[in-house]
Amino acid sequence: MSLKSFGRGRDGDDDLGGRPAGAPVAAGGLTAFIDQGSEFEGKLSFRDTVRIDGRFRGEIASENTLIVGESGEIEATIRSNTVAISGSVEGDVHAARKVVLHKTARVTGNVSTPCLVVEEGAVINGTFKMVTSDGKPAGALKAIEGGARPTEPPKPMGPKPL
Repeated sequence: MSLKSFGRGRDGDDDLGGRPAGAPVAAGGLTAFIDQGSEFEGKLSFRDTVRIDGRFRGEIASENTLIVGESGEIEATIRSNTVAISGSVEGDVHAARKVVLHKTARVTGNVSTPCLVVEEGAVINGTFKMVTSDGKPAGALKAIEGGARPTEPPKPMGPKPL
């Protein structure tokens, strides 16, 4: 099996959902792979794409993409450009570009990102902060086809006062 195939999900597409089967995971390819049954503790820093299907505890810093596979168990603070989660993450996630939570994702911690994609079935316990790519708060956002736009605060629901 080639390294390119490690980035694919079960349906043949990669974990980020945007590339066809067989396409490289990232421009620089897969830098590292922590397989199921492996454990690592410490600081992980990388430039390209890393996929974790084993256990990791510590800190993760990336200039590109972190993929947490279905069997991946992470206890860490994550800072990356893009984060795709199919497994379990306990800790804060800071993504400069995008966070993708697949249906098998379980996240306990705070997430900050300018773009959030959540599949039905993902379990999230924590807060989300929508931020611009430079880390500043983006204000209230409403998801619409083709992007997000600022919106007015929601109006209270329930019976009208007498």
